[in-house]
Amino acid sequence: MSDTKRIKTALLSVYHKDGLSEIITKLHDEGVEFLSTGGTRQFIESLGYPCKAVEDLTGYPSILGGRVKTLHPKVFGGILCRREEEQDIQQIEKYEIPEIDLVIVDLYPFEATVASGAAETDIIEKIDIGGISLIRAAAKNFNDVAIVASQAQYKPLLDMLMEHGATTSLQERRWFAKEAFAVSSHYDTAIFNYFDGEEGSAFRCSANHPKTLRYGENPHQRGFFYGNLEGMFDQIHGKEISYNNLLDINAAVDLIDEFDETTFAVLKHNNACGLASRPTVLEAWKDALAGDPVSAFGGVLITNAVIDREAAEEINKIFFEVIIAPDYDVDALEILGQKKNRIILVRKPAVLPKLQFRSLLNGVLVQDRDLNIEQPQDLKTVTVKVPTTAEVSDMLFANKIVKNSKSNSIVLAKDKQLLASGVGQTSRVDALKQAIEKAKSFGFDLHGAVMASDAFFPFPDCVEIAGDEGVTAVIQPGGSIKDQLSFDYCNEHGMAMVTTGIRHFKH
Repeated sequence: MSDTKRIKTALLSVYHKDGLSEIITKLHDEGVEFLSTGGTRQFIESLGYPCKAVEDLTGYPSILGGRVKTLHPKVFGGILCRREEEQDIQQIEKYEIPEIDLVIVDLYPFEATVASGAAETDIIEKIDIGGISLIRAAAKNFNDVAIVASQAQYKPLLDMLMEHGATTSLQERRWFAKEAFAVSSHYDTAIFNYFDGEEGSAFRCSANHPKTLRYGENPHQRGFFYGNLEGMFDQIHGKEISYNNLLDINAAVDLIDEFDETTFAVLKHNNACGLASRPTVLEAWKDALAGDPVSAFGGVLITNAVIDREAAEEINKIFFEVIIAPDYDVDALEILGQKKNRIILVRKPAVLPKLQFRSLLNGVLVQDRDLNIEQPQDLKTVTVKVPTTAEVSDMLFANKIVKNSKSNSIVLAKDKQLLASGVGQTSRVDALKQAIEKAKSFGFDLHGAVMASDAFFPFPDCVEIAGDEGVTAVIQPGGSIKDQLSFDYCNEHGMAMVTTGIRHFKH
């Protein structure tokens, strides 16, 4: 028997009606009869087409303020009836239940209502009951029924109707069912997370807008991104964004959001290799690049300021993968767009999630996003020497960078410029030695510089090495049972040290 089914009766009950009129017109032209409720029925009739009210079918009006409209055996029987089961056919004939071959329904905007800050009574009323039930029933019976569960599926339905009229294949119905269950599961996830709040009683995450990437971290790995990337960036130039680009872009956004002053950062493999805060974007770029002009090759650039022509002319002198800014002057874009594959992103305001998670072993690891940004009042001076105002400013600057660097990490900075960092080392001493060697290789004088560490010093060795190189002030979390050894060394050699009480490990 053919798996092709003809649509004879369609049930419509939708919240969003944009894009629906063409579908209704096509269905009417194909001889399909309509069954609907309330506002949707009025919409169909306003187009000049007859539509039977659900209330006339069920014998019951819409009750409880519209909470109960379609929840009735004469509706669900027509959807769930298995056309190849003789017993099902006999029962719907006995109870005068019409077969329903197409269901078009969408759901109340629960997530949008929550995001609007509405009162809980309004939020609860946006928990759809009838719609979600219709979706599940029609999707379950995809052998006989086609289900369109959201406005996003209006176009695929219309394309199908235009291609071969009011008929559906099993493959098409199964695809629509899959999309329908994606809609219902996402909807239920949002409701659960609203009720769960911050309890964390179970892990539920749902993301739409799938994007197939060229590959994962390596060419032999598949890669996907799920989420509304267009809600955060406008890509105005360049090739397709890759998996590794996204990792660097994420790290770049996390880093730049630490700074209020005009700042430019250069990242490579999720770590800053150059960063500076300056009065102008051009100055910030030049001093950021000076931090490590070698590693900047092929890097990701980000700033929190509008890029003008003068800055673009300097930036255009090097090869880089991605540049991110809140905006660009027109002549700056003309310059930066000279390279065909260069990815140019305009960052848009977007609320980032407060939780971070990753798959781990046979489960999921979840934590709060590290949103803590230390301020001068958070610092505790633990040495005789009190740091100067300039040193405090540089230490807070360096602390923001070390917070966003792979552990173990040490950052050396002066005059709000990253001189060098040592990142991802198994030993904090190695991280410091790496930073010192790099700073010297680019001609930086470490006298008067500050040092930031992402964790405490169990021994004074790092402080001793830094002091010998001319570092005058140190910022670290503190908390080691041997803290006093580092404090004593600083006191003996005229260095200042402050503790924050907050560790910033990053793996």
